[in-house]
Amino acid sequence: MTTNGGFQPVFCTIVPPHVLDTLARAEDPALAGPARRTLQRDAFERTQRRLTTVIGAPAIAAPPEAETGQPHRTVYDARHRTALPGRKVRGEGQEPGKDATVNRAYAGLGATFELFQKAFARDSIDGDGLPLDATVHYDEDYNNAFWNGEQMVFGDGDGEIFNDFTIPIDVIGHELAHGVTQYTANLAYFGQSGALNESLSDVFGSLIKQYTLGQTATEADWLIGAGLLAERVTGTALRSMKAPGSAYDDDVLGKDPQPATMDDYVHTGRDNGGVHINSGIPNHAFYLAATALGGHAWERAGQIWYDVLTGGRLTEDAQFEDFAALTVAAARDRYREGDELQAVTKAWEQVGVRTP
Repeated sequence: MTTNGGFQPVFCTIVPPHVLDTLARAEDPALAGPARRTLQRDAFERTQRRLTTVIGAPAIAAPPEAETGQPHRTVYDARHRTALPGRKVRGEGQEPGKDATVNRAYAGLGATFELFQKAFARDSIDGDGLPLDATVHYDEDYNNAFWNGEQMVFGDGDGEIFNDFTIPIDVIGHELAHGVTQYTANLAYFGQSGALNESLSDVFGSLIKQYTLGQTATEADWLIGAGLLAERVTGTALRSMKAPGSAYDDDVLGKDPQPATMDDYVHTGRDNGGVHINSGIPNHAFYLAATALGGHAWERAGQIWYDVLTGGRLTEDAQFEDFAALTVAAARDRYREGDELQAVTKAWEQVGVRTP
C-alpha cells in the first residue's frame, strides 16, 4: 500500500476506538481490563503498520501451484500470543478440523473470495490472486479483528462484551474489503474519506453475508457484526445500515452514535475524525439504493459501488459528495437512464448528500 499527500497508512479494526475507550473506563475490571489491553495492542499494531509502510513489506505472491481464479487460503493459530502469523493449522483444500474458529476463518476467507470473483470477476482482493492469510486466537481476551495490510487477524473476544470475532462472516468480509480498497482507491483514513473507506467495507461485508445466505436486499438484516455482541449486551450488532444509530443501546457501551443523514453528521477529532461513526450516512445511502432496486444487492447497487471503487476516478481524499457524484455517473454509464440511476440519485438525496 502506498500513501500520498501525507496521509497516514491504514490499520483497520472492526471495533471502533470509541467503543473500546468507553469500555476502558468501566468500573468492572472484567470489562475494562481487556478493553485497555486491546487498545494497547491496537496502538502497537498501528505503529507496526506505519513502519512497514515506511520500510516496505515483502511482496506476497501466490505459490506456483495456485490456480488462477481459485482461492489460496492459509489459517494460522497465534495460540493467544501476538507474534504473526503463528503456527499454520489449515491450508487450501484441507479438511475441517476440530477448531470451529479455524473453520469459520477458512470459510469466511473463501466466501469473500467467491463474492468478488463471481460477482465482480476480481481474482482475490488485489485482483491478481493474492493469497488470503488469517491468524486466529490472537492474544488473550483480544476484543478486535483487523486487517494489517497483509493479513487478517482475529481475537477470541472477552466473552463479556464480545464473542469470537470469526462468528459474523461480514466481519471477515469487512476487514478483507479494506484490502480491496488498499489495492484500488486507497482512501485516506480520516474524515469523510475515512468514513467512505469504512462504509465500503461495511457494504461489501454485508454483500458477502447476503451472497453466502442467498438473500435478497429485502430479506437481509443489514446488520454488521450480528452475533458478535455477548449475551449481557443490549444490542444486536456493531452497526446497522438499515437504521444507523440503532445497533445497540447498552448501559456499558452507551448508544450507537451513527447518524443516518447529514443533518446529524458528527464533528469529532476522535476515531480519525469519526470514520466509524459518519460511515452510517453512506451506509444508509447504499441500503436505500439496494432496497429500492430489490433483488440481490450485489447485482446492481453493489456493481455500481464496485465500479466507483475500482474505476480510477475516486481520489484518496474523496468526500461524500465526490463519491455520490461518481455513483450517479457509474449508474448512468452502466444502466443509462434506468431504475438504477433513479434509485442511486434518490438514495443520496434522502441522506442529504448532494449529487449533480
